Amino acid sequence: MDTVSGLPIQLLHDRLLVREDPDSERRSSGGIVIPATASVGHRLHWAEAVGVGPLVNAVQTGDRVLFDPAEKAEVDLNGTNYILLRERDIHAVAAKRVDDGETGLYL
Repeated sequence: MDTVSGLPIQLLHDRLLVREDPDSERRSSGGIVIPATASVGHRLHWAEAVGVGPLVNAVQTGDRVLFDPAEKAEVDLNGTNYILLRERDIHAVAAKRVDDGETGLYL
């Protein structure tokens, strides 16, 4: 077991283990659920990083990451479904590490 993340596996290289947000279903501004079959274009999904490999640089455990669902590999660990990704498959990170009043941009 990985003692850092509490997961029953140790991630290698640039791999991330993420759990897809349960609230990833699309809703209109009025709160109406839009079914996935009504999707017109290619849509990215949000997930929470629950484990990161030793070569991952831009993502930490707990970060929300944006990824392409077409590039995912699913894995079941102790009855919970996770997604295994490479760091290069992550399109954006919405980190909670940015302090209030700061932009989070580095110039």
